[in-house]
Amino acid sequence: MRQGQRKVRRGLVVVLAAAIVATTATAGCSKTDDDRLYIRSGRTKNLIGPLLEDFAKDTGIKIDVRYGDSADLALLTNEEGDKTKTDVFISQSPGAVGFLDSKGLLGELPDKVTGLVPDGDAAEDGTWVGLSGRVRTLVYNTELVDPADLPKSVLDLADPQYAGKVAVAPTNGSFMDFVTVLRQHVGEEEAASFLKALADGGAPTYENNTAIVEAVGRGEVPLGLVNHYYAFVAKDQDPDLPVENHFFPEGDYGSTLLVTAASIIKDTNKSEEAERFVDYLLSEHAQQYFAEQTFEYPLAAGAEPNPVLPKLDTLTVTRVDLGELGSGLEKTADLIEKSGLHT
Repeated sequence: MRQGQRKVRRGLVVVLAAAIVATTATAGCSKTDDDRLYIRSGRTKNLIGPLLEDFAKDTGIKIDVRYGDSADLALLTNEEGDKTKTDVFISQSPGAVGFLDSKGLLGELPDKVTGLVPDGDAAEDGTWVGLSGRVRTLVYNTELVDPADLPKSVLDLADPQYAGKVAVAPTNGSFMDFVTVLRQHVGEEEAASFLKALADGGAPTYENNTAIVEAVGRGEVPLGLVNHYYAFVAKDQDPDLPVENHFFPEGDYGSTLLVTAASIIKDTNKSEEAERFVDYLLSEHAQQYFAEQTFEYPLAAGAEPNPVLPKLDTLTVTRVDLGELGSGLEKTADLIEKSGLHT
């Protein structure tokens, strides 16, 4: 077993079972009449926790938050169905909320909320809205990798010269969305071949993007597939960390723009509080938090990106229809599992 790896999950059944066990103690499986707003967050506590605390303090609304992988939480919420205790679902990526939408579990957000973000950054049916933008990228150790040796395409990482050198987070929501994009745009066969090449080459696997950037910074692995902002967060904490992002050319799916997303559960009995919460995440305060504290691209009008970030219009960002990602969650998870990539 490689350092940083843990063989925790084996397929969707094990993923779902683990999520159910982990969640039962705090989230339950039935509606309640208490005054707390129950939130499931696929975003980690260190990235969004302070903002949720601000909401509770500013509004006086009590919250109960359960953190976990977006895909795990989406599968669990689907398993619970109309008995779920959850009122609001925050996803690291659009795929998980799209999956819940495809199961008919999401309520419709009002136009005044979805209209706060650009077209394409919210579901056409109003079931989810984007909160912040992230660009898929390849992080690399500047002491180990010559920029001239960086791949021209993300698919080049399947070549033997990169075997064992590219870290991935197989169960991470953004990685799963990236794989769904590959499935939909280059085809099932090529996506499967790409994943199998990574697995057969001994690609180091980690639980999340933070762990990947830390490993790259230590020189444990030279390259890693992550979202852009993790390197910026790491270098904000340690300016001497030898990591940089490599953005692929426009049209390459290694530089796909993804969004974090929020939605309300269809059968919630706290729809007013839930809508108020989602609206809060698109407020100037929240959007500036994403820009200044997590180095993401704010989506709502009026908020400016962190000045240390490259402007989106200067990057070779690839855009896809984010609404298409949800229907591929289960197939993508199965494809990753079959490839041999495991954390």
